[in-house]
Amino acid sequence: METNEKLETETGTIEKKSLEAKPVLILSVDIREQTNKEGKVVGDKVICLSKHPDREDPIEISTLSYLKNKSVKTSGLWFNLDEENKIAKDSALGAFLGFCEVKTISQLKELQLETELDDAGYLCFKAY
Repeated sequence: METNEKLETETGTIEKKSLEAKPVLILSVDIREQTNKEGKVVGDKVICLSKHPDREDPIEISTLSYLKNKSVKTSGLWFNLDEENKIAKDSALGAFLGFCEVKTISQLKELQLETELDDAGYLCFKAY
């Protein structure tokens, strides 16, 4: 499509089809360095490559809805360590591992877990 044609393209009426909240199977886990818009490193995040029943290709999930202080919070699965170099117990990742009854991130592999949609309409793990 030529630039002039692109300038004359109208807005469509088809909304992007989003996945429904359904149980997913974690195929693999990874920890990736995250950067902000300026390219500054802001931390490491756990990424779960997961199989959704309505999609052929795996999806990446890196957020969690969980109970904190008697209310449901949504947070990224940030890799934060305590002073003993263990995953911080009071972090979203610590809560997630506790909910899944595993001790390490690698033990999440092959678990089937519930999901829900976050406020932005993206799938996140449901751990409450």
